[in-house]
Amino acid sequence: MGRSGRSRHQKRARAQAQLHNLEAYAANPHSFVFTRGCAGQNIRQLTLDLRRVMEPLTASRLQVRKKNSLKDCVAVAGPLGVTHFLILSKTETGVYFKLMRLPGGPTLTFQVKKYSLVRDVVSSLRRHRMHEQQFAHPPLLVLNSFGPHGMHVKLMATMFQNLFPSINVHKVNLNTIKRCLLIDYNPDSQELDFRHYSIKVVPVGASRGMKKLLQEKFPNMSRLQDISELLATGAGLSESEAEPDGEHNITELPQAVAGRGNMLAQQSAVRLTEIGPRMTLQLIKVQDGIGEGKVMFHSFVRKTEEELQAILEAKEKRLQLKAQRRAQQAQNVQRKQEQREAHREKSLEGMKKAQVGRSHEVALRRASLRLSEEFDDLEDDDIEYFCQAVGEAPSEDLFPEAKQKQPAKCPGWKRRETDRGQGCFSDQKLPKDKPQGAQGRRGPKGVSWHRGRGRGRPRKRAV
Repeated sequence: MGRSGRSRHQKRARAQAQLHNLEAYAANPHSFVFTRGCAGQNIRQLTLDLRRVMEPLTASRLQVRKKNSLKDCVAVAGPLGVTHFLILSKTETGVYFKLMRLPGGPTLTFQVKKYSLVRDVVSSLRRHRMHEQQFAHPPLLVLNSFGPHGMHVKLMATMFQNLFPSINVHKVNLNTIKRCLLIDYNPDSQELDFRHYSIKVVPVGASRGMKKLLQEKFPNMSRLQDISELLATGAGLSESEAEPDGEHNITELPQAVAGRGNMLAQQSAVRLTEIGPRMTLQLIKVQDGIGEGKVMFHSFVRKTEEELQAILEAKEKRLQLKAQRRAQQAQNVQRKQEQREAHREKSLEGMKKAQVGRSHEVALRRASLRLSEEFDDLEDDDIEYFCQAVGEAPSEDLFPEAKQKQPAKCPGWKRRETDRGQGCFSDQKLPKDKPQGAQGRRGPKGVSWHRGRGRGRPRKRAV
């Protein structure tokens, strides 16, 4: 019986493959798509549709609260490896779309002229093809008409290219390309058309009947004499079922593609189906930085060299003032730290001095107690010597400072002295108005005692 499980070499190969995949995934660009400000329901839905376009290299379930600032998002994006922000906002004048490159910019601000959601695009199609396997890989980016129309156009093309991982045409797997993102630039209107398509590859050169059989769609063959009529001529099929394929979308496959009939070095047609969303964008301005910085390009505002120089000087002054404030704040922090350390050292010294003084005081107190005890012992010895020599006790005037030591008295001696003098019985008679019985009982000769009040039992009278 063979050994079950994977061998050591298989486990090592699988671990290396997983590590390679993680490194490749971390090297790819990642993005955050969210809204800022008071955005309506349609803008929030457009944000979700854009996340579907950017999948799987985006945070699909990202939640940005109103209290979160842009700095909070930047701080979170650093450890997660996020390279781009796609931000949608809405104002009284229109809808705006910002594309930011982390961590140092630039920031491109677009005005959304027109947009359509995914549900609007899908509802307008007779047949739509969209499934979850299409979003397992990033889309194929296609840029059109981004020619030499200025530095801002070149910057836009570079920003859109960096949104998605680069493709090696010699090693790419065609089965991973299921979607296409088309961005078309119109030099006349200076607008961008944002379109999202689903890709399908079908074989060509076969009859309509053969295509139906390959697609597992069996037509009605009750009027046919033989199946060869269906395979050869496609009899019984309507002309509307034919696909408008031509030279514009027919190509020879360099490798086999998933799908029946898509073989290597065979003619196949590439068909695109729009799945949305759809946007028409116009570039407003380009800034150096994340949300704030030098304006490098503006579509509507043109400034002279003097105005640009004045703006730069004002910005330089603000930066210098900010640096001075930071330096002063650092000095204040250092000074407060030094004061805190000096106060701490002074407090420790005071505590040490107090401890030394307290120990000295305790030592003095102990020494004085020892001296007093020795003095008392000497006085006792003198009195004893006088008594032995003379034979009688000395008078009080002879040793005025000598004190007779009182015996130690235990607690409760006053109560015992009182009981000893008065006794446990009392000769006083009970008042006439006091009730007799359980509350006050009479003993012999009118003696009364109380039980349960700490008096105890009466003593027996001596005969």
